[in-house]
Amino acid sequence: MEDLETLIAEFRQLDAKKTQITEVACSHPLPRLNASLSPHPEKHELILFGGEYFNGQKTFLYNELYFYNIKKNSWTKLEIPNSPAPRSAHQAVVVPQDGGQLWVFGGEFASPNGEQFYHYKDLWVLYLASRTWEQIKATGGPSGRSGHRMVVCKRQILVFGGFHESTRDFVYYNDLYSFNLDTFTWSKLFPSGTGPCPRSGCQMACTTDGNVVIYGGYSKQRVKKDVEKGIVYSDMFLLKNEGREGTDKWAWVRINPTGLKPSPRSGFSLAVAPNNRAILFGGVYDEEEEEDLQGEFFNDIHIYDMVKNRWFAVKLKGHKGEKKKRRRGRKEEDGTEVKSEKQDLQTSMEIVKEIVTEDGTLMTVKQVINNPDAKADTESEEEEEEKEDGASETGPIIEPRARSSAMAVIKNGLFYIYGGMFEVGDRQFTLNDLYCIDLHKMNEWKVLVETDPKTQEWLDEDSEDEEECEGAAGGEDEEGEEEEDDDESSEEDDDHPPVQSEEPYSEYLSRTESYWIQLAKDNMGQNVKEKKALKMAQAMAKAFYDENV
Repeated sequence: MEDLETLIAEFRQLDAKKTQITEVACSHPLPRLNASLSPHPEKHELILFGGEYFNGQKTFLYNELYFYNIKKNSWTKLEIPNSPAPRSAHQAVVVPQDGGQLWVFGGEFASPNGEQFYHYKDLWVLYLASRTWEQIKATGGPSGRSGHRMVVCKRQILVFGGFHESTRDFVYYNDLYSFNLDTFTWSKLFPSGTGPCPRSGCQMACTTDGNVVIYGGYSKQRVKKDVEKGIVYSDMFLLKNEGREGTDKWAWVRINPTGLKPSPRSGFSLAVAPNNRAILFGGVYDEEEEEDLQGEFFNDIHIYDMVKNRWFAVKLKGHKGEKKKRRRGRKEEDGTEVKSEKQDLQTSMEIVKEIVTEDGTLMTVKQVINNPDAKADTESEEEEEEKEDGASETGPIIEPRARSSAMAVIKNGLFYIYGGMFEVGDRQFTLNDLYCIDLHKMNEWKVLVETDPKTQEWLDEDSEDEEECEGAAGGEDEEGEEEEDDDESSEEDDDHPPVQSEEPYSEYLSRTESYWIQLAKDNMGQNVKEKKALKMAQAMAKAFYDENV
């Protein structure tokens, strides 16, 4: 811990030497997760702060501040003196007061090897009009933590939950604090009723009438010495303000929503729309098998109506020119098409494409298109109507890659997703792509910044390639000579079983599957589980097949 405090102190000394604000245009930020992405309350901009990146050997923490101009689709990096120290898993909220303010609380700093953590309990405000940071030194606030959640509710900031981890132990919280934006004072709240159990990574959403909804979360339990078990929550609570006007009296109420609830998951992203709706995206569900952790990542969208206390699973509509076959029935007030409990969910098919990064690792990109072979098993239950606008069918609907720990925000009726991470085998891919979708149309995702495979760096633990840790600075993209690797990759492709003339993929896979499984085991280790090896084998075979037909 002393080493981390020394690193943070050194950063603050360097930062104290800065006297001027610098503003630099850039293509886009480096990949990261667990940053904060907030809507500018006065301008058509998004504000990105902090985050982390792990390259297989070292953890990089950032305190960088970026502004994304929505109209120009451009990024600007802003360096301001007296800024918060590098951190991730913090929380940030915005208020429109005095030209806009960005409030930041807590988060964590990690050692380069990711084995030590320092949890912040500081509170900062960025005055957007004057572009100045200020640390608010108010007593009585939450203890140091990360993974907590924070919302603005009228003229106060509410902080709930989170966790603190040291080399010896960990603790999860379910306490609740309020920071008054008028008096700049902290107070601990003690709501009546039974609230959520201790957790981190839940999601909070403030309703227009001043109540707060809490959904899901994650915690760990120590089963026995040196054995821990993760717990994923999918329960929901309402933090209800029962006080009269001008006073606060809080109460916890357990709520049981109806509709199509999201499947159990952690690391999902959530943003609140102005019409009392919360938009949930992605996440991951980890299946723990002995010491092996298998993660299923998601890229679906769910909407929670905070007035009706109901979940909806969103199905993208596609272009207007598509030939659509859809069930006659309920449609939401804002025009969003949702799935009902009785609706056939298998009306689309998924196409998986593989991008091969420069180090030879496969990265999966999913596309969802209408399934021409899907059969409506419930035609007798509901009528169907065929709608044609006279135009031919368009191409497949593009969606963001399934991921967890992405940053989500809503601005001007658009839902934005930035960054996050997913895993392939033992490797982690951290993203820096940016997508948005119109919440009124819900027809398709728009790609604003694509994932750059060159940023998918990964260093094995036993790699001889030792790089100097940039720490707070985060470093710049490195350029290397990759032509030799490309040539080697091409030579390797020549050794794979060739695709025969007009051979369907299903027949090709059936004929060559044993070869690809053995190749997967060669790359992943002979002790890899069969299910894992088969998944990788099929992905490799599909990628090779697509390149050669």
